Amino acid sequence: MTPPPTTDYWNHNTHYHRVVLRNVPRGCGAALDVGCGDGLLARRLAPRALHITGIDRSAEMISTARSLSAGIDNVDFVETGLLEHDLPEARYDLVCSVAAIHHMDFVKGMTAMRDAVRPGGSLVVISLANNGNLRDWALAAAAVPAHHVHRLRNRRRAGNPGAPITDPRMTWDEVRDEALHLLPGAVFTKHLLWRYSIVWRRPR
Repeated sequence: MTPPPTTDYWNHNTHYHRVVLRNVPRGCGAALDVGCGDGLLARRLAPRALHITGIDRSAEMISTARSLSAGIDNVDFVETGLLEHDLPEARYDLVCSVAAIHHMDFVKGMTAMRDAVRPGGSLVVISLANNGNLRDWALAAAAVPAHHVHRLRNRRRAGNPGAPITDPRMTWDEVRDEALHLLPGAVFTKHLLWRYSIVWRRPR
């Protein structure tokens, strides 16, 4: 298997790629990266899965992902949105998504990803939400110094792939409640750098 290219960078989204990587099921066969952007996470997954498919509705991002991933024989990219793509049910050992679900209808997107996971497989979603109460605002304020520390540590690696951005519509509590309703047994974690993660293992 060809090793991934050295192109790498740090930002608030890639900082939490490690949450995805540590939840890759053992012996992972097929993996799906929803909203793959320039393919960095797919390339990081390449040594850990037999095959990774990245999907993104941005033609520019898909073109960049294909260019940066040339020579990696177990990664491919498809220009499509999640809700427009006819995903096979129970097909993937890992379905992951970073900073993408807030671009779409949360319930429809989460349901589509959930249904694509094989029994025993994992779903990992990382994204953003809005502050809805004083507790949220307090944590957001506490994140500012942490942000500056991480930016200083990663100043030579800081980067942005130029993917389309949009503001989240749901609050942290709304995301948590809806996710736990759709994914019984999921673990919702609110992270310091203005991101949350949802990790769910589909029962066998």
